Amino acid sequence: MGARFFSFVGQRIVRYLEQPSPGYEPYTPSDIHALTHTLMPGDVLLVEGNSRISGVIKYLTQSTWSHAAVYVGDVMGKKTEAGEPHVLIEVLLGEGAISAPLSKYQIFHTRICRPVGLTERDRAKVCRYMLDRLGYEYDVKNIVDLIRYLVPLPVPQRWRRRMIALGSGVPTKAICSSMIAQAFESVRYPILPRIELIESMETRREVLHIRHYSLYMPRDFDISPYFAIVKPTIEIGFNYRKLRWANLPLPPQEERAQAPRPLAAAGRGTPAAGSRARSERENALPL
Repeated sequence: MGARFFSFVGQRIVRYLEQPSPGYEPYTPSDIHALTHTLMPGDVLLVEGNSRISGVIKYLTQSTWSHAAVYVGDVMGKKTEAGEPHVLIEVLLGEGAISAPLSKYQIFHTRICRPVGLTERDRAKVCRYMLDRLGYEYDVKNIVDLIRYLVPLPVPQRWRRRMIALGSGVPTKAICSSMIAQAFESVRYPILPRIELIESMETRREVLHIRHYSLYMPRDFDISPYFAIVKPTIEIGFNYRKLRWANLPLPPQEERAQAPRPLAAAGRGTPAAGSRARSERENALPL
């Protein structure tokens, strides 16, 4: 009886936290055409979410980013009804570890974080780690864990990371940043290790200690000195002289033919399609 009650209350809290926050509009929605041509297996895709829990995570982490996913490429053989392949693996509140197409985040602000110097073999290991955990549950230990996200009180900075670090320790449960941190830990790739200085008469050196995976959050991949920030618009070729400014007259026809394609033609879709996509995906993007 008690277990059913707490399960019922927990599900109600989850549904509340998944609701979108009103008035969210990203400054720079993702260009799916550019993302598709830029992402590499093993890249971490950060997302600025629009749900209630996303807002809490952004407050606790003092960051733009509330969610993270790993790009594994078209290796799952799973496609949407429109034929688009699932290329991302993520962990969502109420859903657990799932795969998703890239277009899922076309209306959101995103950022690519690329592990520098990671070998092809280790990239494959990171992706395999994520693939092997598809179906894992979202790690919500108990009602107390969820209630932490419902209390809109000022939180001292030294406690914020601990408030994000939820986890029961059950192997088949995970949160998004924790699972990704474990994937990179499996190949000994650093994110934000704890650094200990060792000094002696002969030498002075730094020794890296791996932080517990439950303490990682999406912004850590952004500020990590070992991940490069990759901007798709620049990677696919950017020329500021070919931009179309609203307060300037149209250039000659021959110049217009050589100008960059409009955002809709580059993979965003028409405004109507974008509106439909927004209504279909107005849900949570939790840690």
